[in-house]
Amino acid sequence: MSPVILSAAGTCLVLDVAGSDLPRVRYFGADLGAVAEPHLLPALASLTPAPPLVPLQGDSWYGRPGLSGSRTSAHRPVRWSLYGPVETRAVPGSGGSVTITATDEQAGLRLVSELAMDAGGVVTMRHALTNTAADPYRVDELTCALPLPARADELLDFTGRWALEKVPQRRPLAYGVWSRENRRGRTGHDGTGLLVAGTSGFGFRHGEVWAAHAGWSGDHVHYVERLTEGVTLLAAGELLAPGEITLGEGETYETPLVYFTWSDSGLDAAAGRLHGHLRSRGPRPARPVTLNNWEATYFDHGLDRLLALADRAAEVGIERFVLDDGWFRHRRDDKAGLGDWYVDEGVWPDGLHPLAKHVRELGMQFGLWFEPEMINLDSDLAREHPEWVLGRVDRLPPPQRNQHVLDLARPEAFDYLLDRISTLVGEYELDYIKWDHNRDIAEPVHDGVAGVHAQTVAAYRLIDELRRRHPGLEIESCSSGGARIDYGILARTDRVWTSDSNDALDRQAIQRWTGLLVPPELMGSHVGAPRDHVTGRSLALSFRCATALFGHMGVEWDLTSASEAEREELAEWIALHKRLRPTLHGGTVVRADHPDPAVLLHGVVRDGHAVFACVQLASRVATGPAPLRLPGLDPEAVYEVRVAGRRPTGVGLPQWTAAPVRLRGSVLAGLGLPSPALKPATALVIELEAVQG
Repeated sequence: MSPVILSAAGTCLVLDVAGSDLPRVRYFGADLGAVAEPHLLPALASLTPAPPLVPLQGDSWYGRPGLSGSRTSAHRPVRWSLYGPVETRAVPGSGGSVTITATDEQAGLRLVSELAMDAGGVVTMRHALTNTAADPYRVDELTCALPLPARADELLDFTGRWALEKVPQRRPLAYGVWSRENRRGRTGHDGTGLLVAGTSGFGFRHGEVWAAHAGWSGDHVHYVERLTEGVTLLAAGELLAPGEITLGEGETYETPLVYFTWSDSGLDAAAGRLHGHLRSRGPRPARPVTLNNWEATYFDHGLDRLLALADRAAEVGIERFVLDDGWFRHRRDDKAGLGDWYVDEGVWPDGLHPLAKHVRELGMQFGLWFEPEMINLDSDLAREHPEWVLGRVDRLPPPQRNQHVLDLARPEAFDYLLDRISTLVGEYELDYIKWDHNRDIAEPVHDGVAGVHAQTVAAYRLIDELRRRHPGLEIESCSSGGARIDYGILARTDRVWTSDSNDALDRQAIQRWTGLLVPPELMGSHVGAPRDHVTGRSLALSFRCATALFGHMGVEWDLTSASEAEREELAEWIALHKRLRPTLHGGTVVRADHPDPAVLLHGVVRDGHAVFACVQLASRVATGPAPLRLPGLDPEAVYEVRVAGRRPTGVGLPQWTAAPVRLRGSVLAGLGLPSPALKPATALVIELEAVQG
């Protein structure tokens, strides 16, 4: 039988559907072109051995099984047989999809596997497992996997902590399993996001890479396994607790979508495919420049102070004002009130209407902070419904940040939240919700079993229903910063809060690596105070603005304390962001493999227009800095090159920064521009525009 081939955007996946067992992915990589199909499978089978989609010992696979589970009755190892024809909807060059149904009647299981390739070459996979027997089946693990070739010999993944997310770590790909497992009940500050395998020394612009991402906001796993038989698998999926999923007869467990991407030209091209996948959901309105009041006022919600802050925000060009934590009953600090989603009458005797009205009269949208999935024991809700806390009825889980988790899978709790949030959205005509989630989930118990899966599904359903009731509402996913950044939450929200740290120096790295998974317009990036509230580091306004420029720009700074000169400069940067926004939020992200580790060179390119930043992180070792070679440009186009924003002062700037110059794209990429001698924590923003001649 001829193989099933999905191809798009220079990549292809070859699925071997010969025989009666579960199909095998023989190849995922560069488009093989017009290879004669009768000769393709034998060649691939001899070069790249691969197990079936869900590998088990019955398939002579002695690594980590793709499915693990048990019954209380006799143990019956699973061996799949195809059930009906493989359903294929493939369009050569444009992707397509494949649906495979397999059964094992003796084991009492049915499996439906779905693979799809979008027009940008991103492959998604999911499995649905149904128990067809009378006795229950406990699912312990069901993952999605694709094979890797032998030349993939290096791994990149990410770790991190609160306020310092997405820290890269690299290692050789050796024999055995490298597994990143997250049991925090949310994606986690240390969640890898992407697990990347590639050829030795791969970078942003060179090398062949393969990457996987589990689109799930609960516990999850990413792993690579290499066996001495010459087979390597890249896999991801939900991480299930013992007994968390038990299927009765006719019941089905569906895995989250797992996303796979490939590139033969480094991380940028792989990330570009993922960005395109998210952007394919449809056009979005311009991302409004946002002010969040948290680091400006914290729990001080004096109306006069907030009105003055709104006035200053409007003066500098802010387009959306978001009122953060502290507006609801009993919430004068972080020890009380979570769950009491009523406006605090003592602080807001006229409700939020005076502030909302003033904000809108200034021409800005109005947004509000919620943390719906959490509860303080010191709250009316906890006193009235202590049984709504997620955990054992006889023993509370350990608290974090003075709070516990509300059991959203409990229908009464779900209905309460839906009613309260929906009522407030309607009453105040909210444009925006900042949806926070400020702790890991410990000892989750729902109806006597582990509860992360049910909690995650309920959170998704709550957001989906709010969006259905309020179609124009935008929602930000925040989780004490970047602890819930994944494609599961991004399927139903409009941006993520990248980190609770507004320190622009740390943010350069955080945004650089988060940007492998998330395009700039979905990545919240704010201008913080002159002295950062998390790290205590003092940084120049120009550097803070140049950092925020390349995301969904916002401000988190008490502008009433800013000088007139600071507000004037901030207004200039905000105006620049608005002018550049079509490119920044719709272009292709590029990152140069610059030879100096103290320098980051990155940009966004779109339709003959580009914006780059040269960022000096630390002091240079060399007295003569390496040239700035700008990747991603049209080699045949002539570009006018000019400085955007304010030029750094007190540093050595080359002649081209004083007046625009015109150079061909091939020259800018090959030879580059003379590099400025920037001081540490300084950035130069460069704008390029294609011109005639």
